[in-house]
Amino acid sequence: MTTETLRRLAVLFDNAFRIPGTRLRFGLDPIIGLVPGIGDMASPILALLMIWQATRQRVPKPVLARMVINALVDAGVGAIPIVGDAFDFVWKANDWNLTLLERHARADTRATAADWLFLSLCGLVLLGLALLPVLVVWWIGRQLL
Repeated sequence: MTTETLRRLAVLFDNAFRIPGTRLRFGLDPIIGLVPGIGDMASPILALLMIWQATRQRVPKPVLARMVINALVDAGVGAIPIVGDAFDFVWKANDWNLTLLERHARADTRATAADWLFLSLCGLVLLGLALLPVLVVWWIGRQLL
């Protein structure tokens, strides 16, 4: 996936729409988040793609850590019903991560094995957070039946 594609997705998720008469912008992220379980997985998946691209472009590890923290906060708070959807209006993790990616990418070097290990561990954490709402819904359904 190219950085240009990630830029388009970040704008779509975080800044696609403007509230008339204000400077406030929002994207599809809070709207998609209204779909129980599945809606909370979209933003962490985009974050994972950005972190993957950042690793491929040799973004320094401290910057990768900032990107992961942005994504974890987005996924963690975003999973809380109602509060998470409101939070998605102000927490622009995808936009911030794209800015970090573009500012720190180094095209002249390759990713090391340590970079890929870091990425894999971060991806597992993000995937776990993305699946958490689905598992909670499944567990509640199982308890009710």
